Amino acid sequence: MSCGEPHETDCSEILDHLYEFLDREMPDSDCVKFESHFEECSPCLEKYGLEQAVKKLVKRCCGHDDVPGDLRAKVMGRIDLIRSGQAVPDQDVTASPATPQES
Repeated sequence: MSCGEPHETDCSEILDHLYEFLDREMPDSDCVKFESHFEECSPCLEKYGLEQAVKKLVKRCCGHDDVPGDLRAKVMGRIDLIRSGQAVPDQDVTASPATPQES
């Protein structure tokens, strides 16, 4: 997406890293770039507002569920594998195999 106007930071870069901005997972200097972009680019500002609203709705509706410890451990293990560049198995290797049902 691009609004067709020239910007110091391209719209595609803004939208590619929008969730990092929403979650404040980027350096302050990058946040300033985003804020400046939103001041001059209404399509990106609109997209930001929409994503921010969705994030708040999800938090309000789903933010109170406790995550089981074993699920958290499995997810964090997969993230570690991905970050280290290792192959991630298609199936959960820690899950016990399904037992056949008796007829």
